[in-house]
Amino acid sequence: METAKGPRVSLRDRAGYRFDRTLARSTGTLMGWLVITCLAVVVPVSTVLVWTDPGAPRSVSGRLSAAWRTSAETLRLGAATGTPLRLVLSAVLGLVALLCVSTLVGVITTGLAERMAELSRGRSTVLERGHVVVLGWSDQVTTVVHELVAARAPHRPRAIVLLADRDKVEMERLLTARVPPAARALIICRSGPASDPDVLALVSPRTASSVLVLPSAEPTADAEVLRVLLALRAVLGEGADGPPVLAAVRDDRYRAPARLAAGPRGTVLETDTVAARLIAQCVGRPGLSLVLGDLLDFAGDEFHLADAAAFHHGSFGETLLGHPNSCVVGLLTPEGRTLLNPPVDTVVVPGSRLIVLARDDVSTRVGVCRHLVDPSVILPASSVPDRSTRLLLLGWNRRAALVVGQLRRTARPGSVLDVVTDSAVPGPRQPEPEDMEASGHDVRFRSAALSRPETLLGLDLTPYDGLVVLGPDQGEGPDHPDDWTLITLLALRLLEERTGHEVRLVTELVDDRNRPLAPVNQGSDVIVSGKLTGLLMAQIAQNRHLAPVFDELFSAEGAGVCLRPASGYVLRDAEATFATLVAAARDRGECAIGYISHDARTEPTTGHGVRLNPPKDERRVWSAEDHLVVLATSPGAMSTPAPDPADDTGATTSAAP
Repeated sequence: METAKGPRVSLRDRAGYRFDRTLARSTGTLMGWLVITCLAVVVPVSTVLVWTDPGAPRSVSGRLSAAWRTSAETLRLGAATGTPLRLVLSAVLGLVALLCVSTLVGVITTGLAERMAELSRGRSTVLERGHVVVLGWSDQVTTVVHELVAARAPHRPRAIVLLADRDKVEMERLLTARVPPAARALIICRSGPASDPDVLALVSPRTASSVLVLPSAEPTADAEVLRVLLALRAVLGEGADGPPVLAAVRDDRYRAPARLAAGPRGTVLETDTVAARLIAQCVGRPGLSLVLGDLLDFAGDEFHLADAAAFHHGSFGETLLGHPNSCVVGLLTPEGRTLLNPPVDTVVVPGSRLIVLARDDVSTRVGVCRHLVDPSVILPASSVPDRSTRLLLLGWNRRAALVVGQLRRTARPGSVLDVVTDSAVPGPRQPEPEDMEASGHDVRFRSAALSRPETLLGLDLTPYDGLVVLGPDQGEGPDHPDDWTLITLLALRLLEERTGHEVRLVTELVDDRNRPLAPVNQGSDVIVSGKLTGLLMAQIAQNRHLAPVFDELFSAEGAGVCLRPASGYVLRDAEATFATLVAAARDRGECAIGYISHDARTEPTTGHGVRLNPPKDERRVWSAEDHLVVLATSPGAMSTPAPDPADDTGATTSAAP
């Protein structure tokens, strides 16, 4: 029913409205209503209990006194009886006691809640020694932590302390999902900006065995790494007795300042350069990413430093067959210089150490293996001329210019690199004529709507020997960069099915979880650059002397990992020991470190056929499809060796590191 002034309000609504306004006035009003409500319930109920009790006093005054005692005991107001003054004083004392107890309980509860909140925020000081400190949060952090936990004793750290400006509970949840339950106690998370010296001191970097600084995915990541390094310098002081520091930057312009900030015991990696080098190396070398991933993780064999006392004044070639369960790949000179795959006649001077690929330090023992070599099956070394190649690069991101530079630097004369960028992405400029002459090959750019599948389906892949697919940078669109990459791979896969022509492809993904989704053919490599960088940082964190080793492995010059047909070293289908292959590679100036078996490529449990550092006495029949993994000084990615007539298998199905 409505009136001229509006709808009629019921009495119940008015009472509820006035009650709500009364409660909202103050805490005292709320307490008054609470007292009234308690008395309205406790006093009548106590009176009923007394009057219905057969043992209650007979007189009315006695029953009222009993009702008072019951109500007082219920409300903790005291149970004194007598004159009204005594009743009032008893009630006052009860209220004061109740107030004191409630206040004490509130103080204790608030203190505990604040302490628990502080612990959940990760602001307590870490009292560890010999731990590894990881500063910052990025795509590499889960890989770094997982690999550090997977390291074998005595290389496994006592604890891994992570400091990042993220929620502590969320960090622990993400990290514990990647490590086994038995090793979760090794992980300690602290929350706060690592560039704040006061916050940084909470993780006790002075007593750490090493400190790792990771770049985030933000555009200002490199500048933040510099601030963290400066804060670390302020906490550690100017002395040279602090822990080794390993930092990563994306842009080459920040590498020199980062080295200065890291100090004399610091090592700085360029993540974009490492990723670009790997992409360029994998072009024309299908399966190489599998080998490099196995080299970098702690699940199998990795690089170690071994004593060279048994070979002093001898040649480097003698060391190659001097270890039955490890593969020698180089020397660390007394001056600290790293020599990968030096000439076989290089003298091992006293004070040198051997760089070996082994499962652990125990496996680097010395033993004579020359008697395992069968010279009758070794083929004489023959040189295969490199041929020019034609490559196609689709897409553009911040690493693309580095990839193009690596490919141009290692190209054979007459090679061609076609770069097709999306019309929505600013592409690179055409190289200068003098650069074209210096590189000895042609690099051509053009724009096309690569985001449209019909554009990709209209490509002619027949002239190309290899294909590189690069996704956009993060933050350049609403979609995740891997979404565009997966769509591109789907279109290319459909194009291959339509034309019947398969091209060896190298592609880069951001998220390792998308790697199994990549629709690629046999002979293709899928590279997760963030995981690669994490593996590399974990390896260097365990032994900083390995930094020059990996720097040369991923460089365009010097020694690198190569895949060669085994039929170029020993007779086809001949049975021989791995020591025989080592001797054959030594005659060619190479260090054999393993092989890829074609028979096992389709079996995921065997690592797609990759077998690194097999025992020297391992015997097998070497088929025409097998490939030998060697460390050699060889031409780069754009120079693809002439195909072996017996090698008609294509290559391996690759899942990158």
